[in-house]
Amino acid sequence: VVDGAVFIEVVLSNGDSYSAQVVGSDKDSDLAVIKVEAPANLLPPMQLGDSASLQVGQRVVAIGNPFGLEHTMTAGIISSLGRVIRRETGYSMPKMIQTDAAINPGNSGGPLLDLRGRVIGVNSMIFSSSGSSSGVGFAIPIDIVKRVVPELIRVGKYAHPWLGVSGTSLDSRIAKALGLERQRGALVTEVVRGGPAEAAGLRGGSRTVQI
Repeated sequence: VVDGAVFIEVVLSNGDSYSAQVVGSDKDSDLAVIKVEAPANLLPPMQLGDSASLQVGQRVVAIGNPFGLEHTMTAGIISSLGRVIRRETGYSMPKMIQTDAAINPGNSGGPLLDLRGRVIGVNSMIFSSSGSSSGVGFAIPIDIVKRVVPELIRVGKYAHPWLGVSGTSLDSRIAKALGLERQRGALVTEVVRGGPAEAAGLRGGSRTVQI
């Protein structure tokens, strides 16, 4: 949301606006921290929950500015947990929260709340062929936010641990095509040269099969 921004303005619920600056950002986790030049008493902190105890079917609320419509609230449930979403950067975002609460352009960066008002995630993206909500939205778990944000405040960036591999989940079709006995696990298709996985002796696939 703030990538490439020349000027950032934060508008509070009372209509007052204040300038802000980016303290740190991390494209891989789709998170950024901004510092708002406003009196502290106008910025009451929200209570953070935890995402480890979430359950599928739990009711949630999303708040944001979809299509520029300020202070919009939508409700739904947690549709799934632990989704892995591959970003344009090549980094896979783990443990994403899937929800059917309507999330549209303008919701990004807004909170996903439980019914006690605790922030359990940060709304991030949707899967849609039309560009608007189709009941499949995703939020970054608050436990990841708790890990990344302090580093963004401290040094302005976050150093992600990485293996240096790309691959896919092994299933019966892939196992049959490759002549493998096992039908479950992680299939390493490519190893990044000079990365930790190569140093550990992992090797990527050497042949192509059609499934």
